[in-house]
Amino acid sequence: MTGMDLSAHPDAAAWGRLVPRSPLVRRLLAHNPSPFTYTGTGTFVVGTGTVAVIDPGPADPDHIGALIDSLAGETVSHIVITHTHMDHSPAAPALQAATGARIVGCAPLVLSDDGPRADAGFDPSYAPDAIMADGDNISGPGWTLTALATPGHTSNHLCFALAEEKALFTGDHVMGWSTTVVAPPDGDMAAYMASLRKLINRDDAIYHPTHGEPVTDPQRFVRGLITHRKQRETQILKLLADGPQTIPAMVAVMYAMVDKRLHPAAGRSVLAHLIDLRNRAVVAANTDRWELT
Repeated sequence: MTGMDLSAHPDAAAWGRLVPRSPLVRRLLAHNPSPFTYTGTGTFVVGTGTVAVIDPGPADPDHIGALIDSLAGETVSHIVITHTHMDHSPAAPALQAATGARIVGCAPLVLSDDGPRADAGFDPSYAPDAIMADGDNISGPGWTLTALATPGHTSNHLCFALAEEKALFTGDHVMGWSTTVVAPPDGDMAAYMASLRKLINRDDAIYHPTHGEPVTDPQRFVRGLITHRKQRETQILKLLADGPQTIPAMVAVMYAMVDKRLHPAAGRSVLAHLIDLRNRAVVAANTDRWELT
């Protein structure tokens, strides 16, 4: 993303409003826009009457208050978490206190925030009532959510499939506006690529990412993401063919057309590619420089 004025984006009108997306899906957008969250964190409500809330969002009293007010007269049975970054799960305790809902989803994960993303710290308050594994279900009147393990962006990342609409809530695994940051030590490029390939043979008709617009041609979109990652790997290998390189030097070439505020985050994804290549014995590290083996 470039340095666009997000206040002028059409989504700005949706901040704090629960907006229908389909018969079973509504979204409330948190007012936390940034170069990493795009127009903000999308909190999804699944069902009517008795509902599940997916990724309640940051610990923002205005967002939490708007969510609770929007659900007046309905019962929240589950608060569902895709992963524990600070823009996704910290609102869960306040929503649970207001509704009595169970917190379910990914496993707890707290690591030091040594990456460049301001929103990428892990939520130390996350305490689920139940951890969901691949294939586990929760349900309510007219809806079922099935967990799909998709490690890569984080090791604990889950997507959730809504069978009744052939929809997949993709968290940060697939985003509707940008590629996903894969930041070591927890982010793993090999795992991320495997998780992308896992989606290809599914019959999902639509993705609802936490950030950005819906993805309406998901299999083609995912194939494009896989191709993009392979192209990034090829760029790295071509640069290293000219001699040892530092990550910042590679980022300056590979991401020359990208907002420089995003270069540190891009460097984390380059590092993830390099670690994957090193594990395959294609490259090696020599102090702060990388080279072909």
